[in-house]
Amino acid sequence: MTDSLADILGEKQFETPDIVVIIKNFVKEKFQSTASITIQTNQIIIEVGSSALAGTLRMHLHALQKLCDTEKRLVIRIGR
Repeated sequence: MTDSLADILGEKQFETPDIVVIIKNFVKEKFQSTASITIQTNQIIIEVGSSALAGTLRMHLHALQKLCDTEKRLVIRIGR
């Protein structure tokens, strides 16, 4: 009568959102680096490994915003 959580989620096919793929490919192609992406209600957080990359990426935010075609705010964080 009741299904376990593993049974319910096991049938689902989870895909990476297009915005995440676009941002990760942009960072990989332009800067030969990786980024972690978190999508929230009003913003998309792009976490990179160095302040130099974050500063350079900040100059490309307008182009990235257009490429993603989203109204969400793009936020760059330094982490890892």
